[in-house]
Amino acid sequence: MLFSLQVKGYQGLMSAMKLAAKVVPMPKPTLFTGVDSSLELCDAIAQMGTKKVMIVTDAVLVKLGVLDKIQERLTENGIQFVIYDGVLPDPTYDQVETGLGIYKTTKCEAILAVGGGSPIDAAKVIAARATNNRSIKKLSGMFKVWTAPAPLFAIPTTAGTGSEVTIAAVVSDPVTHQKTPLIDPKLVPMVAALDAGLMTGLPAHVTSATGMDALTHAVEAYISMNASADTDGYAIAATRLIMENLSTAVKKGGDLKARQNMALASYYAGLAFTKASLGYVHAISHNFGAKYSTPHGLGNAIVLPYVLDYSKEEINDRLAELAEVSGLKTGSETNSELAQKFIDKIRAMLKEFKIPEKLDALKEEDIPEIAKLALKEAHYNYPVPKYMDQEICEKFIQQMLA
Repeated sequence: MLFSLQVKGYQGLMSAMKLAAKVVPMPKPTLFTGVDSSLELCDAIAQMGTKKVMIVTDAVLVKLGVLDKIQERLTENGIQFVIYDGVLPDPTYDQVETGLGIYKTTKCEAILAVGGGSPIDAAKVIAARATNNRSIKKLSGMFKVWTAPAPLFAIPTTAGTGSEVTIAAVVSDPVTHQKTPLIDPKLVPMVAALDAGLMTGLPAHVTSATGMDALTHAVEAYISMNASADTDGYAIAATRLIMENLSTAVKKGGDLKARQNMALASYYAGLAFTKASLGYVHAISHNFGAKYSTPHGLGNAIVLPYVLDYSKEEINDRLAELAEVSGLKTGSETNSELAQKFIDKIRAMLKEFKIPEKLDALKEEDIPEIAKLALKEAHYNYPVPKYMDQEICEKFIQQMLA
């Protein structure tokens, strides 16, 4: 009885969030697409009169030479730059503060994020801190970035997070390891470039994990209780593109068409979940990442089919629609049968990409705390189609024990 009343409260909060999503403007970045679109973005930075930028990235991309052409184009445009390559997976407060110190001492005017979700998220928080004299903790939560961040530009080098278009950034407390989300429309970059040419060197395991991350965004947005006509359109487009292109991108990393389509899918999925929100997959995966440093895309991939199994009866029709756009409908299957085909397809993809069904790092003694934190995240942020209590969630997570 008590849990039923709590669920009513959570649903009321989610309804308020749905109304807010309709009222609050959700900006989109000006977008360049295609091979060498990252260089067009550099031209745009110059056209805006920017003289000095800080490039926020990671050391691996610098070592691989991914930034070489970008640096050359900035120089050709007379733009000075400094590089901060200290961002690691699951960036922490101290990485943000280090970047902020460099930004201020070198007197940069704007930030250019180049990389996956971690560098882009870190860049968002650095940009917010640059103009808001408040700690990360005080900026965390919803709509707490009161002053517009420093000008921010983004070039994703993976097709997964959609961070180049979302209103959120996530960084971790280095002491507690808990994820800290900042959610505000002001965090959306001004301009972004989807350049497949920067993604052809991604290893297969990174391509598959980030691709499954994008698929999770699309699926969770589509089954969200706050889904709408526009978010459905983006989620369907993303799902279709991923199902048609991810396998090729994994097997043939140099296939520019598949890479570009995956970049677009990730962008569409980001647009979908920015308004429709996410669900239990992300709530649990975030806590796997915080506890065990599990890569976010890998965590999502592992958790996704289990969540769909749990919620299936409530979302049969929605999953059936996703099955159809995924090319899985062959005849007169019922919606329940199509929904199961979609879940089975996801498990087949995990097997194809050599992604495990269980989490090796998961320890049984950690499950109660992981469940508690996941439920807190989900129930106050995500309009899930079917709710769990603590006991159910613990049993649910136990399925992922290796």
